[in-house]
Amino acid sequence: MSGTAVPGTVLITGTSSGIGLQAAVATARSGHTVVATMRTLEGARALRDASATAGVTLDIRRLDVTEPGSITEVIAHMLDRYGRIDAVVNNAGAGHVGTIENEGLDVVRAVMEVNFFGVVSVTRAALPHLRQSRGRLITVTSVGGVVGQPFNEAYCAAKFAVEGFMESLAPVAATAGVAVTVVEPGAVASSFIDNVGLDPRASPPNDPYASALAGYLARAAQSFSAAQSAESAGASVAALLDGERPPFRVQTSDAARAFVGVKLADADGSAVQRMTAGWLD
Repeated sequence: MSGTAVPGTVLITGTSSGIGLQAAVATARSGHTVVATMRTLEGARALRDASATAGVTLDIRRLDVTEPGSITEVIAHMLDRYGRIDAVVNNAGAGHVGTIENEGLDVVRAVMEVNFFGVVSVTRAALPHLRQSRGRLITVTSVGGVVGQPFNEAYCAAKFAVEGFMESLAPVAATAGVAVTVVEPGAVASSFIDNVGLDPRASPPNDPYASALAGYLARAAQSFSAAQSAESAGASVAALLDGERPPFRVQTSDAARAFVGVKLADADGSAVQRMTAGWLD
């Protein structure tokens, strides 16, 4: 898959909903064999319905990125059944909203475990097989992996870590024929925003950040009201498995490109600080 891609065998994590679900269906529609995984198969119904509607077949498996044994099991299954792994799409992740003074380090560690170490674990397990196939490693990060955002300290830290990891890995993997890409969606209409673990009613008494949080939540609601569809974002991910070697960094919408463009052109950091401070009024 490092040059012009031909149909191959693709592992996608986090396919129970949103971008992962749509990417799995779109990838199968392109002719690839898709092993679509999720943390618990209790969430597989939506994926099965979507694949049936699209007229494609998926190999649906359980894979929890925080459990090394389940990663090993799926990799072994793919090698036993298909004999190769041509691409991996690291999509599994979990949102989180909160600020460090109001939450414990255990919460931050849990966010890092899913969003960073889970990606690292899957990548490490898959790389020997991607080397053999000269395949592709695609990781869905976020515009939050480029621009730090208020009340997203742990989440953005994890996504920043993923971006740094992959940016460092990319030239090394390229020497072995593996193409590495990060995908940066902006706001996407999915269940992601419902799973960030925030209960505004649970704010500490006399919370000094309550007003700023209210401003942030109002801005987030506005952003997600005009969000990119999960189908569109998933199609952007699936497209990276076909054609010539993709670039290292890809955004899934014009809004995402404009957003990360502020950071990438901001040598002293002042433009980003002005932008995000305005969200808290």
